[in-house]
Amino acid sequence: MSSTDVLEAPAAEGAPELKRVLHVGCGFPNPNKLFAWFRGPEWKEIRLDINPDVQPDIVGTMTDMSAVEAGSMDAVWSSHNIEHLFHHEVPIALGEFRRVLKPDGRIVITCPDLQSVAKLVAEGNLEGVAYTAPAGPITPLDILYGYGRSIANGNVYMAHRTGFTRKTLAATAKRAGFERIQCKQGDNFDLWMVAYKPT
Repeated sequence: MSSTDVLEAPAAEGAPELKRVLHVGCGFPNPNKLFAWFRGPEWKEIRLDINPDVQPDIVGTMTDMSAVEAGSMDAVWSSHNIEHLFHHEVPIALGEFRRVLKPDGRIVITCPDLQSVAKLVAEGNLEGVAYTAPAGPITPLDILYGYGRSIANGNVYMAHRTGFTRKTLAATAKRAGFERIQCKQGDNFDLWMVAYKPT
């Protein structure tokens, strides 16, 4: 099952128009990092990252995206970012996501699924290989606390400070004012969520 199988794509509506997706925590430029929905010619990627070394369009944080105009984005794509925030900062970040979206704009978020990885930990498998990513083998310890190899190399941005289950991620989005929330478990100890800003 691929990530595009986890979430249901919105129905196409007429001729495509150029839309803008804010890619939060974009890292170095790589079009393959965009979720499949946003790779078509009708989408323009706006890259935002806390790290200026990755040369984003906008240097900023999820909790302060003041450089992004309110109501200017059709979508926000966040892949494995919100777990790097402290737990009390997550509602602030979701509030910023909601602020920059146009009415009926959507967020697509993926992050670790603590419920599924907790099963491995309960079985005594903390440092064994849970799955293999392009970066290499990933252990439950990496999923819980951040990719250890990157952190050891000085990339402290990779440390995790909070986490979610499917139930808590959906509830957090609802409290932040989103609606039509889909939240499902993926195949690699991850969660996938799409939610919409009310019209």
